[in-house]
Amino acid sequence: SVLQEEAIFPVREANIPIQIKNTNRPEDAGTVIRETADGDTNEHLITGIAGKKDFLAIHVKKAHMSNEVGVISRALNIVERYGVSVEHIPTGVDSFGIVVNASDVKDTVYSIISDIRREIEPDDITMVDRLALVSVVGRNMSRRSGTSGKIFGALGNAGVNIRMITQSSEEISIIVGVDNADFDRTIGVIYNGFVRDEMVSR
Repeated sequence: SVLQEEAIFPVREANIPIQIKNTNRPEDAGTVIRETADGDTNEHLITGIAGKKDFLAIHVKKAHMSNEVGVISRALNIVERYGVSVEHIPTGVDSFGIVVNASDVKDTVYSIISDIRREIEPDDITMVDRLALVSVVGRNMSRRSGTSGKIFGALGNAGVNIRMITQSSEEISIIVGVDNADFDRTIGVIYNGFVRDEMVSR
């Protein structure tokens, strides 16, 4: 990407707004990223869509996992032993996932899985590769019922297979995991169905 992640942190710390413009259409308003939203921005259901390809997820299932203390932390310690940073940790009642950058585990993923299998003793452990993550952010999503269902429905109607879902407890962001091949289509479906249509209706 043109805007590197490392460039965001000092700007954010100084509370400096970032304006993103289209090189081919510099006269357009573009997008402004700031810590607090304007009153007009607060009316929008979705205020941001971002994503990245080439992740890998290790899914672990273990019955009655919630009754056993420290299962997830032990698994994370195993990943940490290999010097790998964890991107996301989607969880369920008897399951959890560990999402990492695929390039970080290209030489160690099977060793990590072997260690988890030996030390955690799961009922099942699977690996999902060629995974892209798309994050949808909106302050008003928690106030409008059915938003996540509409997003998933739109993706399903477009033939996008959802491989992973993570939603923040505040319900202001949803992360959808899809095949790398569906990355661009996923962003297009969400933008056209929830951002562009909202702008046109105004």
